[in-house]
Amino acid sequence: MTYCVGMVLDRGLVLMSDTRTNSGVDNISVFRKMYHWSKPGERMIAMMTAGNLATTQAVISKLEERTKAPGDRHNSLLELPTMFQVAAEVGRLLRETVRETQDDNGQHGKGRFTASVIVAGQIKGMEPRLFLVYPEGNFIEASWDTPFFQIGETKYGRPILIRGYDRKLSFEDAAKLLMVSFDSTLKANLSVGLPLDLLVIERDAFKPLHERRIEHGDPYFEAISASWSDALRSAFHSLPDYSFYQEADTD
Repeated sequence: MTYCVGMVLDRGLVLMSDTRTNSGVDNISVFRKMYHWSKPGERMIAMMTAGNLATTQAVISKLEERTKAPGDRHNSLLELPTMFQVAAEVGRLLRETVRETQDDNGQHGKGRFTASVIVAGQIKGMEPRLFLVYPEGNFIEASWDTPFFQIGETKYGRPILIRGYDRKLSFEDAAKLLMVSFDSTLKANLSVGLPLDLLVIERDAFKPLHERRIEHGDPYFEAISASWSDALRSAFHSLPDYSFYQEADTD
């Protein structure tokens, strides 16, 4: 399983993904699920992937044309004129890859090789944009009504984001909010795991403002986890007491 979140703020975009993949409890590995490319001063594009690992890696390989000699390779996303067309190209490659893999595996492949992708970025002269691309190749765009997208194991971390999100958040507070969301997911589902990848894309910068891998034993993440647990216990004990015994009717 996977957990990835992309979030739109007034100041730009913040993305976080885990790195755990598994095919059962005895086959757990670490694979990067976040990728980014840039042309300094012109564009910054990032992707996060969830689903079948072979499918998502094939999509990334097609984008980077890894079948060619290194000197002949170029990423098609760096040539497209709008982020809408970037999302459409990712959707086309994802749909094509899913269909090819399922066809190769017949009925046994139906539903097993699907994947979804979050696409984020900005091209000079345009707004930062965030898209969620489905296995069928269609996609939707984030808005201020729906300012973040999740893929993978979404349910445990979603309540944190809904309660804590504000479009005016600083990048630092957004990163902290995402860490709380991921900590809640890690606690509830062993198929999501460290390390975590964090990427911050500032509006009109066209390069990563901040990029970090959060490893096992990271002091800040451990402090966030412990403090959040303490805060929840404190909030719980501060709630009004519930009693099985109601006050006698004085009428």
